Amino acid sequence: MEKLTYKDAGVDVTEGVKAVKLMKEHVRKTFTKNVLCGLGGFGGLFELDLEGYKKPVLVSGTDGVGTKLKIAFLMDKHDTVGQDCVAMCVNDILCQGAKPLFFLDYIATGKLKSEKIADIVKGIADGCIKAGCSLVGGETAEMPGFYSTGEYDMAGFAVGVVDKEKIIDGSNIKMGDVLIGLPSSGIHSNGYSLVRKLFFNTLDYKVDQYIKELGCTLGEELIKPTRIYVDVCSKVMEKFSIKGMIHMTGGGFYENIPRILPRGLGVDIYLGSFDILPIFCLIQNLGNIETNEMFSTFNMGIGMIMIVSEEDAEKMIEYLKSLDEKAYIIGRVTAKEGVILCQK
Repeated sequence: MEKLTYKDAGVDVTEGVKAVKLMKEHVRKTFTKNVLCGLGGFGGLFELDLEGYKKPVLVSGTDGVGTKLKIAFLMDKHDTVGQDCVAMCVNDILCQGAKPLFFLDYIATGKLKSEKIADIVKGIADGCIKAGCSLVGGETAEMPGFYSTGEYDMAGFAVGVVDKEKIIDGSNIKMGDVLIGLPSSGIHSNGYSLVRKLFFNTLDYKVDQYIKELGCTLGEELIKPTRIYVDVCSKVMEKFSIKGMIHMTGGGFYENIPRILPRGLGVDIYLGSFDILPIFCLIQNLGNIETNEMFSTFNMGIGMIMIVSEEDAEKMIEYLKSLDEKAYIIGRVTAKEGVILCQK
């Protein structure tokens, strides 16, 4: 029997070393003065600067990109899905009022290609820069026979900090409070199983197919990275009392909004109060999908919701305009549990 090597089994250690070298330039861009390590150590070191925090509380979140990765595979474009991974984590911890501090990633693939991994990490680094956090470490796993050729999966983990007295948990929400919505950049990272079934299985569309209603190809629309709301929401939190924040992810309006509401309260969502993005109109029309199904699956053009008192609502809208941020009053808290779609 010939001598067997790890490479013969499908794992190329030298390609992994090359991947680390290629990704280093992207990772370093995310480092702040708090990072006490380089890339390649056994653990990431991050020095906590707790000046100004009376009772600091660490907030953590983990998530992945889901089947949106299939769009990246079809387009052979891998430098944006990393931002999706960051966004799904940092937007979640932002909802508790936390400032993101650092991020870790996990990427697994059947056959490691250093250039592709470097592209993925570039997207992660770009997302971290937008979120104001540092990419302090991660893992790239080569798992031959586990993933189909050219495919990979990724997940992320974010840690942030908030003062205990400033934690946003929805406990102060009351009837009459107002929901302010911030626009999404597109579908973000949820609902792609339905999207892929519609466009690629049922209608046999191609990613390079130009769609007039979208003003771009289908792939260009579907690969748009999830928006990161850390910068704008952090500025708002400095000036206004935010009672609740909702990251519009899987489950759409019907599952995400009740997560922050005290028992016995619900919301009315005003149809027509915000711009529904063309991609959602296209999906609904082509798929003959009921409106309730759309709102239970997609963000419909609203990526983040803040709940505030009625007296703060208009002032916040004006402040957001001064930041060149479009915002909408999309609904109101009611005494009836559940989410009701209605006319204002």
